[in-house]
Amino acid sequence: MSRSQFSPLVAALGLLLLAGCGGGGGHGGGGPTRAPSATPTTSAAPSIPATGTATSAPPTSPPPATATHTAAATASSTATASPTPTQNPLRVSALHGVPDQTNGGRIVDTEGREVLLRGVNVNALVEYWQGGEFPTVFPFTDADADLMAAVGWNAVRLLLSWSRVEPEPGVFDAAYLEQARAAVRLLAARGIYSIIDLHQDAWSATLAASPDEVCLPSFEPALGWDGAPAWATLDEDKARCAPQGVRELSPAVQAAFANFFADAPGPGGVGIRARYVAMLAHVAGVLGPEPGVAGYDLMNEPNAFGVQPQMALAEMYGQALAAIRAAERAAGSPSRLVLFEPSALWSATGNGPPPDFPRGDDPDLVYAPHIYTGGFDNGPIAAPAFEIARDEAKQFGGVPVLSGEWGSDPRRASNPADPYFLAHQDLQDEFRFSATLWTWHESCGDPHKQADFRAGRIPYVWGEFEVDCTTNAITGLREDLLDQLTWAYVRAAPGRLLETNYDSATGAFVARGTTRTTGSEFLAFYPASRHGEPTPVTSGLADVRLLLAPGDNLYIVARATGGDWSLTITP
Repeated sequence: MSRSQFSPLVAALGLLLLAGCGGGGGHGGGGPTRAPSATPTTSAAPSIPATGTATSAPPTSPPPATATHTAAATASSTATASPTPTQNPLRVSALHGVPDQTNGGRIVDTEGREVLLRGVNVNALVEYWQGGEFPTVFPFTDADADLMAAVGWNAVRLLLSWSRVEPEPGVFDAAYLEQARAAVRLLAARGIYSIIDLHQDAWSATLAASPDEVCLPSFEPALGWDGAPAWATLDEDKARCAPQGVRELSPAVQAAFANFFADAPGPGGVGIRARYVAMLAHVAGVLGPEPGVAGYDLMNEPNAFGVQPQMALAEMYGQALAAIRAAERAAGSPSRLVLFEPSALWSATGNGPPPDFPRGDDPDLVYAPHIYTGGFDNGPIAAPAFEIARDEAKQFGGVPVLSGEWGSDPRRASNPADPYFLAHQDLQDEFRFSATLWTWHESCGDPHKQADFRAGRIPYVWGEFEVDCTTNAITGLREDLLDQLTWAYVRAAPGRLLETNYDSATGAFVARGTTRTTGSEFLAFYPASRHGEPTPVTSGLADVRLLLAPGDNLYIVARATGGDWSLTITP
C-alpha cells in the first residue's frame, strides 16, 4: 500500500490494538447479593477449565454464588398473580432470522417470538499466545454462569480457537469440542444461549517475534495472539515486526491472511481457506444439535483490508454458509443463525460492510459488526453508529444486527458524569439490536496485557472482575459496572417488538409490541434487586406473573391475547 494509505490504517488499527479485541465490562452495585434464589431443577454442570497454554486455575477463583442455580423461574411470593407456569419460561429453542428491509430484521424463536440476545463474551476456551508468567485465561465455572443469569443476560459469545479445534490437518480434537459442549449446556441450564465464535486476533498465536528478531525503527517485535494452528500459518518467513505496535500490520500476519484469502495450498495440497470452511462445518455438525446453540460467528474481525481480500472474504462466507447447512442436515441439527462480520477496521472506524455473498434465500443470517464507537477513546456513543449498522444490514436483505462486541474501560461506569455504558444499552433498545459485551474475564496473562508488562507498567484488565496484575488474583466484582449492566429488557416478545425502554435511574420500564396470535408468551427481565417489586400495568397481555430471577430480580411473564400489547412499570 502507499504511504498515504498506510498512515490512516496505522492510526485506525492503532486504536483497535489499544483496546485489544475490545475491552471489558463489569457487574454489581449496591443491591442484594447477586445469586440465584431457587432450588436447581437440573444437576450442576461441571466447571469448564481454561484451555491452551494456560490450563492452570488462577491464584484465586471468582467469588462463588451463594446459592445454587435454577433453570426454571419460581413464582414471587408477593406477586398478585402467580399460577404455576405450564412450561419453563427460560426454555431455549432454535432461533431464526426474519429479514426486513423496511423495519429491520428480527431474531425469532420457534414460537415466532422476537428475541433480543443480550450478554457477554467468554474467552475461557481460547488458545492465546503465552507471553508472560500468568495463565492467559480464567476457567469458566458454574459461579460465572450464575452471575451472568443474575445480570439478566440470555446470551454468551463463546470463543473457540481453530488451533484447538483442528490441531493437525483434518484431525479434530473431540475432547476440546466436548469442553465447548459442556459450556453450552451449563449456560442453557440457565436460559442462556451460546453463540459459537471462531475467534482470531492477528491470525495466530504462532506469529510472535523471536527473541533475536531485529525490527526497523518505528516497528516493534510482534506479540503472538490467537486463532489458526501453526500448520495453517503460511507467513512466508516474513518479518514479525509490528509498525507502531499495530499487530494487524506485521508482515507475517499480512502474509498469512493473504495466503488464506488466496486459498493457498497447505498440508496435503488442500487450500487453507478450504480447510477453515471444513473446520466450521465440523463444529456445526458436533455442536449444532445442542438446543442452547444460537448460531455461529464465522470469523472474528477478519483482516480483509483492500478490494481483493474483501471479495475473498465474501466468497469464504458463501462457502462457509453452504458447508454449515450441509453439516447441520447431516447431523439432524436445526438451521442455526450464521453471523458474519465486516473487517477488523469496522471496530475502529465504525463503518464498512463486506461485499454481499452467495446466500440464496437463507433467512438465518445476522450482521455482526462490533459497535465500539467511543469505546476506545473514552468518547460518547450516539445513534449514528447504530444507524450505520442498520443501513449496512439492508445491503444483505435487511438481516438482523447483533453487535458481537462492545464496551469500554470499566472505570467509566464509576464516573457519574460518564454515561457510556448506559447510553450504549439505551441505543441497543432503541434500535432493538442484540449485543454481547467484551468481556467477562480478562487475565493479566492475556496477550492484550503483554505490551504493558514489556513497558514496565502494571496492566489494568477489562471484564467484570477486579484483578491484581501483580499476582493475577481476582479481588472482587466491579459493582458499579455490573449495576449499569443489570438492565430491564424484553427477552422474548409475542410477534413483533415495537419498544423496550428502561430508565435505570428510576426503574421505569415500557414494552410494546403486536402479534397476530393469541397465547404467545411474553418474557422480560426486571432488576427488582435495585427497584423493588413492580406493579405492571398491561394491555393485550393476560395472566401476568412475577417470577423470581437470580440475584433477587424478577422475570415478568404474561400471555398475549392477540393484537397490540403493552406493559408499563411506573416508579
